[in-house]
Amino acid sequence: MASVHKSQPPNLRPRLVKRRQSPALNVIRLGSEHSYWRDIYHLLLTIHWLWLVSLICVGYVAINAGFALLYLAGGDCLKNAVPNSFGDAFFFSVQTMATIGYGSIYPSTVYANVIVVVEALVGLITVAMATGLMFARFARPTSRILFSQVAVITNYNGLPTLMFRAANERQNTILEAKLWAVLLRDEISDEGSTMRRFYDLKLTRSQTPIFSLTWMAMHIIDETSPLHGFTTQTLQEVDAEIIVTLTGIDETFAQTIYARHSFICDEIAWNMRFVDILAKLPDGGRSIDYRLFHQITPAATKI
Repeated sequence: MASVHKSQPPNLRPRLVKRRQSPALNVIRLGSEHSYWRDIYHLLLTIHWLWLVSLICVGYVAINAGFALLYLAGGDCLKNAVPNSFGDAFFFSVQTMATIGYGSIYPSTVYANVIVVVEALVGLITVAMATGLMFARFARPTSRILFSQVAVITNYNGLPTLMFRAANERQNTILEAKLWAVLLRDEISDEGSTMRRFYDLKLTRSQTPIFSLTWMAMHIIDETSPLHGFTTQTLQEVDAEIIVTLTGIDETFAQTIYARHSFICDEIAWNMRFVDILAKLPDGGRSIDYRLFHQITPAATKI
């Protein structure tokens, strides 16, 4: 029994689609004028939580420090504050932005009151933006779809068939689930130019009304299949990659979710099959052993 089949040499070309819901393609964009700061909302939705919280904290301190400097620029404009004390001005700014209002320090000039009005407005806007951003991140539906580490090519009902597994890791149901698989490979034209081309891989069952447990996806390699006639070596030569996407409606969120995965050449095991993970219990029920989800074993017959 084996868990990962790697009889081929490593694929030198990086995969187009990263695994486990990575938000970025494994592509370096040269000469592009795109800047993350021009799409700040998308950036804040996709960066790591640690970076987001750190950015909010730094921004909060920076805004209050900026207003503290404005209070200091007004001279003795804060009653009961130590003259020229940045600490008193800073903490007064924090109390003003948070509308705490302890009352020991308060503005005593028109200049200070104007700054208080501006800071109250800025605080209202920033708190609303931060709250909306947090809600958007928490409310955004995410999927917990598990794909097999490898795909296999083996005989099924006497026909060579590409197979891979998918499973719903949550204890709920995905409605109207749809699975799509494509083959991405290099092609050289008659003029000698190289192009990456996509070819649809027709699945025996590409959709299901209810996806709760596991899904064995199968593509029959017949004369009409884009994989027809390929071997391990020829797939390596054209830098083949199989890209899989799954979409459906999460019954908990009542919103569309998606997942994606890919298999490069050294992640396609030939003449292997997946280990059975379904078993019948003594009481007539069924059990699923996810510990064997990625396990493969040699097939009884070879292609």
